[in-house]
Amino acid sequence: MQTCTTAKFMKLSLDRTRPFVAGLLALCLASPSALLSQSAAPPAPEAKVVDELAPLPQDDGRLGLELLLKRLKTTARLMHTTAHPDDEDGGMLTLESRGKGYDVTLMTLTHGEGGQNKTGSNLFDELGVLRVLELLESDKYYGVHQRFSMAADFGFSKSPQESLEKWKDGGKPGYIPLRDMVRVIRTFRPDVIAQRFQGSERDGHGHHQASGIITKEAFRAAADPKQFPELNLPPWQAKKLYMDNVRDGEEYTVAFDTGAEDPALGMSYVQFAMKGLKHQLSQGAGAWNVDPGPHITRYKLIDSELPQPKAGEHEKDFFDGIDTSLPALADRLGADENRVPWLKPGLEEVAKLIDQASEAEKKDMESAAAPLSAAAQSLSALRTRIENSPLDDASRRDLLSRVDEKRQQVRKAEALALGLKVKVTTLAEMAGKPSVTRGTRVPVDVAIENGGSQALQFQLADVEDPAAAKRAVKSLAIAAHGHSSVVAENVAREPLTKPGFHRDNPEVDSFYESSDADPTIPFSAGPPTVWVSYRAEGSKAAIDGSQEVPVETAIHQPDGTTRLRPLAIAPKFSVLIEPSTQTVPTTAKDARKIDVHVRSIAGGPAKGTLKLLVPYAWRATPLQQAIDFSKYGEEKTVSFQVTPGELSEHKAKIEAVFESEGKRYTEGYTTVEREDLGTYYYYQPSVQKISEVKVATQPGLKVGYIMGAGDDIPTALQQIGVDVATITPEELASGDLSKYGTIVVGIRAYDTRDDVKQHNDRLLEFVKNGGTLIVQYNAGVADFNAVKLPPQTGPVPPKMDPNSPIPGKYVPYPAELSRDRVSVEDAKITVLEPQNAIFHSPNEIKPTDFDGWVQERGLYFMDRWSPEYHALLECHDPNEPERKGGLLEAKYGKGTYIYTGYAFFRQLPVGVPGAVRLFVNLLSAGHEQH
Repeated sequence: MQTCTTAKFMKLSLDRTRPFVAGLLALCLASPSALLSQSAAPPAPEAKVVDELAPLPQDDGRLGLELLLKRLKTTARLMHTTAHPDDEDGGMLTLESRGKGYDVTLMTLTHGEGGQNKTGSNLFDELGVLRVLELLESDKYYGVHQRFSMAADFGFSKSPQESLEKWKDGGKPGYIPLRDMVRVIRTFRPDVIAQRFQGSERDGHGHHQASGIITKEAFRAAADPKQFPELNLPPWQAKKLYMDNVRDGEEYTVAFDTGAEDPALGMSYVQFAMKGLKHQLSQGAGAWNVDPGPHITRYKLIDSELPQPKAGEHEKDFFDGIDTSLPALADRLGADENRVPWLKPGLEEVAKLIDQASEAEKKDMESAAAPLSAAAQSLSALRTRIENSPLDDASRRDLLSRVDEKRQQVRKAEALALGLKVKVTTLAEMAGKPSVTRGTRVPVDVAIENGGSQALQFQLADVEDPAAAKRAVKSLAIAAHGHSSVVAENVAREPLTKPGFHRDNPEVDSFYESSDADPTIPFSAGPPTVWVSYRAEGSKAAIDGSQEVPVETAIHQPDGTTRLRPLAIAPKFSVLIEPSTQTVPTTAKDARKIDVHVRSIAGGPAKGTLKLLVPYAWRATPLQQAIDFSKYGEEKTVSFQVTPGELSEHKAKIEAVFESEGKRYTEGYTTVEREDLGTYYYYQPSVQKISEVKVATQPGLKVGYIMGAGDDIPTALQQIGVDVATITPEELASGDLSKYGTIVVGIRAYDTRDDVKQHNDRLLEFVKNGGTLIVQYNAGVADFNAVKLPPQTGPVPPKMDPNSPIPGKYVPYPAELSRDRVSVEDAKITVLEPQNAIFHSPNEIKPTDFDGWVQERGLYFMDRWSPEYHALLECHDPNEPERKGGLLEAKYGKGTYIYTGYAFFRQLPVGVPGAVRLFVNLLSAGHEQH
């Protein structure tokens, strides 16, 4: 998302390096074969192994067991709603989930794909995949489940009306996120919903306001059977709805001190949450911090099925007035409890066993295993009776949901009590192979460590048929405090490891489509799994349990680190076109090079034919190309020369198709990863989007580009024939800049590069000597404005107070950067100096050149400036004052200085014609006479 500064707290990543579990246990693969052989000794530990699936220390060992026992004693369910990643009240989430043991779900409306990327140039949907990975890492610290709606972050919005309008379907504003939130409420079935935003102007961002409005509506809509019947889910009425963003001195219902320390965390809840938030580096969260001490967050009750507190009274917790004990599940049935008289006694028995486990754990972790195993068996028996009970469908579903939740928790707790560790990894022959195709037989090593004091018998069973899960295929006994391993073969039958959500045109579409059964679950397609069941040998204690374990594969990094990553399922061939977008001048006649990368993950030799489908009257050479692959992971690049036909200003596309064994492959994928995150994959069609643009360029002009945070403008300029080169740090420091006619400073360069700040005087000297310098937007307003210069003499613009100092740290004359922006991409633009050569040479700029812009007009406009500057354009969002600081020009010495906040970094890569022409004119400013 964009400049979303509303997070309630401000990772250094924990060292999650763990030695490879030196011991294996026999387990059951998803459809294992009988190819099993027991190894004599555990593998030697690696020097450095990073396991993407390793739990946090607070979720493992005794700390993890104590947290699960806390969770097992309550049925409380809380749902928190926000608009974007980093909006969440992490301190509150951590307090409720880890401090109190509540089951918590965080629902974030968008993936944050419409914001800026402070770690690279990836934008739109690829940025969305990264943001999801970042938030999932944060969620580990909060201790919450994650859900999303199919609404897309279409960029900064200043009104909820715009957001709701863009997220409409069937003529109903806000339909998409409302439908998805109702789905989550009906499936998660929370007792309490706490919305981060109020749905008012104080929330700022239009998406924030919309999320508050939608949550209020969803609270009641989820309980209305007439609304969203297509979901085929029974209605659910949460009991209470709270809103956040309550300020000091305002009326509130409940307050939490998230600054309170938790011994299990070794710090306060908000500090622990901050460690999670710091993983959201694409939002700049790595530099955020929170001080120790009290940190109060307040919520106000705004809707309720229960009696509300009297005026001036405050609650102690969200769940005041709600009995969240296990036996209370029976009480919720009301008169229908009489139809299942066995339910409450059964739940009371489970609660008693959990209490016994809690008491036993205080003396000896392993002693908690027996009552936990008994609780699991009791819950399973209850589940069977509930399934066959005469209760109505809604009551039955709710009870089954909560019993299943407790069964999962009790099994995890049992494994921790036993010191049981299971790791499933591909064999050495698969090392370095992050993905396989569906149907591949994957040899895996199942490593089991039994940390308990009694022998355990492990069984391999058929996971594809849960009803037959007790059919033993292979048994393996592991002695007390022992370890062992078994080699098995797993058939990968899972769907492709790709996001279930997609949109055909990310620059325009404001919501996603999805074919997933539940589209709100992020990255629902996971790795193959193995099922392990175990029981105690002998009569020391009754132990019986099972767990499903994902398959991981070893990826060896150049620095010597081995990274254990979930095994992915991918298509046999990945096909990608480079570049994925291209702007072609309508005058182009020469052939243009297009590279197509085809990668094979076939188990052995493979072959096929690559074809390029071009627009009518275009020609591709060669017409097609046969490709042979000899091994897994091999990538071949085929270069095509494509000659345009007759061109006119419009959109077109080129598609690459790889055919092999009667199948067509028309998409490719890239890996989205970072050292501190998990891994997932971004898929895109093997298509190059073409924008044919009528544009003239300045002959003989050489352009230097200083990269900032990362953008694709240089590539777009090269495509239209501009002679552009990237200026290296060494060249910026001491090279000859005079060989360039124009230098462009990339987005947020002053925010991200110290050398640009250090050598800014060289850039200004370049201007003074006759060059043109174009500076694009920067977000570090305080730093950009740090140096205060004396007021200038002479007339000043009306907005400027002649008696106040005017800032200007990196500019030739005083000017003040602001956070002003224009978020409506089709907001009217007025040319203020029609006679200025920038609007005439080498392209004539017309009113229609401001049509078709994507996502936003611009951001971080100048707010005040000295008379040396000329404001060239005016643009503002509806119902806002004029904003003239988006494009300023000043003569400085012999040259020209230009500051622009207009979002060319979004427009040029997708070939918006008018933006291309205007930017080319900016490059030519000061060089018209040549």
